[in-house]
Amino acid sequence: MLTCIIRYQIDPTQKENFAQYARNWGQAIPRCGADLIGYFAPHEGSSTLAYGIYNIPSLAAYETYRQKLASDPLGRENYAFAQAQKFLLREDRTFLKLASAPHGSPE
Repeated sequence: MLTCIIRYQIDPTQKENFAQYARNWGQAIPRCGADLIGYFAPHEGSSTLAYGIYNIPSLAAYETYRQKLASDPLGRENYAFAQAQKFLLREDRTFLKLASAPHGSPE
């Protein structure tokens, strides 16, 4: 299992647009095959950093998921919304693999 962490730099004057973007992904991402952990908007500290986090079984599954997301009506609408409103200033993806056993699990 891989965890994808998307780090966004957002326009701090458009937090509500990011929140709408996050809510839309909350519907589309699970429907397209990823296990969404959540989208996280700025609250305290930095006003420009936000995150999206989900799990996916493999990089091959990620490619299939991306194709589904690109053809999903809400996915396409959300991409267009972000481009039109320009609230995403930067977006970086990192794929991580769990290196420790969950708390209380045998190692």
